[in-house]
Amino acid sequence: MNQSSADLPVASLPVVVVPVGTDEDALDACLAALDAGTPAGTRVWLADDAQAGPRATAVIEGWLRRTKLQAAHTRRASPIGEAAHIDQALRACGDADVAVLACDARPAPGWLERLAACLRDDARIATATPWSNAGEAAAWPRIGEVVAVPHAPAQLAAACARLKAASEELPSATSHAVLLRGSARVAAGGLDASSFRSWYAALIDLSLRMSGLGWRNVLCVDAFVLRDGEGMPLDGDMDALSVRWPGWHARLARFLMDDPLRTLRAQLNAELAQVSLPPSQSDLFAGGQ
Repeated sequence: MNQSSADLPVASLPVVVVPVGTDEDALDACLAALDAGTPAGTRVWLADDAQAGPRATAVIEGWLRRTKLQAAHTRRASPIGEAAHIDQALRACGDADVAVLACDARPAPGWLERLAACLRDDARIATATPWSNAGEAAAWPRIGEVVAVPHAPAQLAAACARLKAASEELPSATSHAVLLRGSARVAAGGLDASSFRSWYAALIDLSLRMSGLGWRNVLCVDAFVLRDGEGMPLDGDMDALSVRWPGWHARLARFLMDDPLRTLRAQLNAELAQVSLPPSQSDLFAGGQ
């Protein structure tokens, strides 16, 4: 990367939008990880489409009182649907770059700075997606699978930071976490909330439209976000994708079979083994290089 992610000032970091869900335990874990792994003062918007119950609301209120982030919470009086609500939030951000983080995801330290640096490195990148243990095409340790990861988020972050590869092409962005370039999103017309109900499917459609305009959808190889399960389409979404993008499923299947990120996954395994070593053994390895 041309500029170290650690050198990016907080004011230049994108807004983080977290669409609030119904699982208060997952939300609690998400907010704790977000606070621990994101620079103080980062702008965060908890956008609630009338989903949070009393306990989740209490979790949000408690977190807002103690967080080091510049956070705000909004709640609709009645729901309008996942894709429509996220589209509304993105439009409110204008042409600013926005990171959308699933409310059941847990970002590892440095995730946002590294995603932002990824966009800065290549003006053609429209979406930057981090690794995840439930990231489908961007999944680690095995592509297309959800795997419980025993490693601490700090270990994952440190291992990812040691990868030397540039950003790698993905068939589309993935919904565990994604940084959207505002200018590309606006040029493509934003989310199509009239055709898709889920963020999962609307994001795929947006990614493909931006790709058609010459933008790139990439894996940010030095960022990691944990999640316990993959995003899911809602009724009718996959049929709508098939009609609009008849080659999409075959393209995704080919990517999953060919696994062009196989070498990078192996490299991440190797780096993780190094950063996971006890200090005494790490010194031995360092001395032998």
